[in-house]
Amino acid sequence: MKLGYATRSARSVLLHPRQGAERVRGRIDRHHDQHELAAAGAPAAMLYRAGRDGAARLHAALGAEWPCEAAAEFGPAWDAMVDDLSASGVHVGMASYGGWNDSDRTFAAAIWCVIAHLRPAQVLETGVAHGLTSRVILEAMRRNRAGELWSIDLPATDPALHREIGVAVPPQLRSRWHYIEGTSRDRLPGVLDDLGEIEVFVHDSLHTGRNTWFELNRAWSRLRTGGAAVVDDIDHSLAFREFVAQAHPASWIAARHITGPGLWGAAIKAD
Repeated sequence: MKLGYATRSARSVLLHPRQGAERVRGRIDRHHDQHELAAAGAPAAMLYRAGRDGAARLHAALGAEWPCEAAAEFGPAWDAMVDDLSASGVHVGMASYGGWNDSDRTFAAAIWCVIAHLRPAQVLETGVAHGLTSRVILEAMRRNRAGELWSIDLPATDPALHREIGVAVPPQLRSRWHYIEGTSRDRLPGVLDDLGEIEVFVHDSLHTGRNTWFELNRAWSRLRTGGAAVVDDIDHSLAFREFVAQAHPASWIAARHITGPGLWGAAIKAD
């Protein structure tokens, strides 16, 4: 553990004991997940049967035509979002937010099409950082002329990064956006109680198996029939694999990122 991170984590524990404890637990959980993946005896992409045809399989799972009009509109919209951030001096991409990555283009495209085809009134996501995924959701909602987004986010321990939280979301989209600071363990149950039902859930926060499992199980219980859970970086643990084995969704897929070795997944809730 680097000295700077250890110092900031210790300060976080003192100032916010519950949040600080979750940060420390997250470091421990990552080691557990790495051992589990190693013991599985095969690369995560093989375990998840992940391919590069995620868009086509996602549309089949949604019962939507492929290729679709929404997907054709995504490319120019994505390029405009990235250009906006770059023009404002914000570096976008791999390891651009304190060592963490911004949304992968294929993951973002999947979310864009999920929003376009399901036309959700209420979407809940975890993890914000620069807010590129949040921007994708909000732009897709503007295209639909409907929908609101709730985002739960635990800011990085480095205060220098706090000014970058949500910078991808422009003022004209913020009327649809509700930012909630804190850990998902603390904030997710209450937000779900307030919302009652959601149509789409996006996990892009701490990717430990323990956290992914917690978020998916809580959100799935409030996801409407036919709704979608979209999960980034499923290759960090076996939690998504174990979740679909237990939840028995109508369909699920795993697919590769276009940038780097990561995987994303999606599950559609059955009747």
